[in-house]
Amino acid sequence: MSTPPTPRYPAPEINDLPEDIKAKVLEVQEKAGFVPNVFLAFARRPAEWRAFFDYHDALMVPESVGRESGLTKGEREMIVTTTSAANKCLYCVVAHGAILRIYEKKPLVADQVAINHRKADISPRQRAMLDFALKVCNHSDQVEDADFAALHAHGFNDEDIWDIAAITAFFGLSNRMASFSGMMPNPEFYVMGRAPKAKPAA
Repeated sequence: MSTPPTPRYPAPEINDLPEDIKAKVLEVQEKAGFVPNVFLAFARRPAEWRAFFDYHDALMVPESVGRESGLTKGEREMIVTTTSAANKCLYCVVAHGAILRIYEKKPLVADQVAINHRKADISPRQRAMLDFALKVCNHSDQVEDADFAALHAHGFNDEDIWDIAAITAFFGLSNRMASFSGMMPNPEFYVMGRAPKAKPAA
C-alpha cells in the first residue's frame, strides 16, 4: 500500500494552539471521533483560522448567527460537493461528500453529484440549485436575471440565491487552499454514511 502524500505545510500540534482554537478542535474531535485535517492545517495562522471558520459557520450553520436559510443542511453540502468536484479538490469532495451522505441518508448521492448532478437522485429543485452553483463556480461573469428567474420558479428567494452563490464562492477559496497545500482527506471520511448503521441486537 502506497504512503499518502505529505502535506506541504506541517500542521501544528493541538496542544500548541491558542486556547480558543484548541477548544473548538477538541469539541470537533469529541463529536466526530477524529480531527478533520482542515482544522489543524489552517490553524498554523490563527487569525486566518478564526476568519475562515467564522465565515464557514455563518454560511453552513446560519442559525449560529441568528439567521434562517431556505436551504437544508443536505443542500448546502450538495453545493460544496458539486463545486469542489468542479474545482478538483480531493479533500473537500471526500470530506463534504461524507457529510452529504449522512444528512441526506443516501449512500450514493455524493458520488452522483460529484460526477454528474444532472443524473443524480435529487429533486428538480436541487438540480436547478446545482446548475446555478456551477455557473457561479465556472462562469460567474455570465450570471444574469434569467438565472434568478429559473431559481424563483423552484421556490428559491433572493436570500437563498445569495446563499448558493456565497457557499460556492467560499468553498472556491477552501478548495484552492486545500489543493495547493497538499491537504489530504482523513481516511474516516471515505466510509462515513456509505452503509446503514447496524441495529443493536434485541
